[in-house]
Amino acid sequence: MTLHRRRVVTALAALPPILAAATAPALAHGGGNRPRPLTLHIAGDSTAAQKYSDAAPETGWGMALPFFLRPDVRVANHAMNGRSSKSFIDEGRLDALLAGVRPGDLVLVQFGHNDEKTEDPARGTDPHTTFPQYLRQYLDGARARRARPVLITPVERRRFAEDGTAKPTHGEYPAAMRALAAEERVPLIDAQALTLALWQRLGPTVTQDWFNWVEPGESPNYPAGKQDNTHFQPLGAVEVARVTARALRGARLLEPRDLRRLDAPVSPSLISWPDPV
Repeated sequence: MTLHRRRVVTALAALPPILAAATAPALAHGGGNRPRPLTLHIAGDSTAAQKYSDAAPETGWGMALPFFLRPDVRVANHAMNGRSSKSFIDEGRLDALLAGVRPGDLVLVQFGHNDEKTEDPARGTDPHTTFPQYLRQYLDGARARRARPVLITPVERRRFAEDGTAKPTHGEYPAAMRALAAEERVPLIDAQALTLALWQRLGPTVTQDWFNWVEPGESPNYPAGKQDNTHFQPLGAVEVARVTARALRGARLLEPRDLRRLDAPVSPSLISWPDPV
């Protein structure tokens, strides 16, 4: 274990409890009132998406979420690199996600990174107008299928001021999502605030092991190395997934029986990258 990773373990032990908005739980059932597996459907961007062997060690937090769920709780990860709340819908990805949604399922919606690219008409949205308008389509689609929509603010990037203070980078998009959640009475997991506090606690040096920082020659996918302050390595993906699972429990969206390992070590070596489809 590197010195950085030993410091990570120490920092994790001191993390504060995670807070999230509460909502009443619901049960998933099949025909004839028979219980059926609960599924968590993820709509999001590259920070949550499934990664493949040609991108390793880049890892989306959605890849690690099953480590904290009982085997009978499923994850359908529809998150895709480069998508915004707008382009995800325009490409038919929301329709594809909703086709698999059943009553009682959770629909986790996390966008913001690419909505901020307002110079790109295919992806950019305005935080005060089009961003909440697109997000409402996710809420309406989930509700129409008697599923439970959950808004998740975008995970924070790794940015530090010269004095070591972790800096927010998402402008007005997290606040817009918080306002929409309050207006629509939808549960909110404030991943932006939670991860910003986490990066502050870990500091600029330790967080390099969480994000996709690769030394030259360390990975055949990045022969010249990489300094990526947006996407995660396995360690970061695992711990952001843990943050998310804890917040879902705190919001009473998942029952304790749905979860496992929330306070136990989970080795980043459990992450695997399938070959590209």
